[in-house]
Amino acid sequence: MEEVFSRPAVERAVLVGLNAACFTQAQTATEETLEELDALLETAGGFCTGKILQNRPTPDPHSFIGEGKAQEVRMLAEATGATMVIFDNELSPSNIRALEEILGMTVLDRSALILDIFAQRAKTKEGRLQVELAQYKYLLPRLSGMGASLSRQGGGIGTRGPGETKLESDRRHIRERIARLQSELEQVRQVRGVQRERRMKNSVPVVAIVGYTNAGKSTLLNQLTGAGIPANNRLFDTLDTTSRQLKVSDNLDVILSDTVGFIAKLPHHLVDAFRATLEELEYADLLLHVIDASDPDRDAHIQVVDGLIAKLAKPGTKVLRLYNKADLVDPTDIPIGEDVVAVSAKQGRGMEELLRSIETALGHSRHRVSVRLPYSMGGMVQTLHDSAKVLSLEYTGEGIEAEAILDPILYGKLRQYITKEW
Repeated sequence: MEEVFSRPAVERAVLVGLNAACFTQAQTATEETLEELDALLETAGGFCTGKILQNRPTPDPHSFIGEGKAQEVRMLAEATGATMVIFDNELSPSNIRALEEILGMTVLDRSALILDIFAQRAKTKEGRLQVELAQYKYLLPRLSGMGASLSRQGGGIGTRGPGETKLESDRRHIRERIARLQSELEQVRQVRGVQRERRMKNSVPVVAIVGYTNAGKSTLLNQLTGAGIPANNRLFDTLDTTSRQLKVSDNLDVILSDTVGFIAKLPHHLVDAFRATLEELEYADLLLHVIDASDPDRDAHIQVVDGLIAKLAKPGTKVLRLYNKADLVDPTDIPIGEDVVAVSAKQGRGMEELLRSIETALGHSRHRVSVRLPYSMGGMVQTLHDSAKVLSLEYTGEGIEAEAILDPILYGKLRQYITKEW
């Protein structure tokens, strides 16, 4: 009987991390980050056959983890039928080349795995452009060190995206392609800018949802707006920004935007490439930081998101912390504070309190102004009484003079009639 050999349907990988004393927190590997790498591998469609965490003062300049430990990894991979080894740290081209020679199989690092997931998940033209740009930026300096990885064509983890011929034959072509992608993404940015200016003219505040990957951001957007976005229990389920209008109260509508989930050790290529999407943070009037209240690594993940908010959002942007999945933890395990809301997006709990908190937070941006309205806009006086705090009102020969405290919507509508602002 003739045996038919086929490639395994599921890629099998040994996961390896180096915890070096000289590394920063963002560079090192721990048992917790290896667990997250396992979840990333599962998201990419792979299966973990074993994990090895190496402790040493500094990385080995040649094999990163040391020759003896590399041999141990090779034996584990062979014994468990693994087809590749994935490192939780970022590897240099020379590290990749040396490790592939020792292990006799494909070697990837955490950044390559995340890029692979993004290549699978990006649906819109903009998302695909951003992923391709990130892949080229990641691969260009690593061409000389990725022999085995580039020789494997099609379908497997780490092989989606730019093909072998382009990457190996012509670095200039890659640089030209990077420039074209950057140009196309700049056009996307300009379109976003026009849309943003239109929203500002209509004075619709922007509320951006941010948070660690898999914290429940899409579930929250669905619960508040009925957006119908797939919300699955897996990492990086949302890559393409989705925006929906949300009626917060009778006096306040906002644009609610979902963003890509953040993650520890996010490749800087992705932060750069996805800036066209993440720039929503820079222009947001309010950020909703969604936190998985039941996450055992909650505090560390909060720190990661806070760091990226500080890098990407405009200084002073108000942040509400939403402790999601609050039904899964003891109420005493959730902090109490003015800018803290406990919710369960899946069950719809805490939504009314959240809407009140959004209105209060945006209310801090109200403007005290004097306006001079032409008599043809006399109907606006009733609107002022209904939607603003009118401090004084006088009918003069030049028009209707009013001093009032306006919300962002009225402020935008009356901006051209403002004569003074405090």
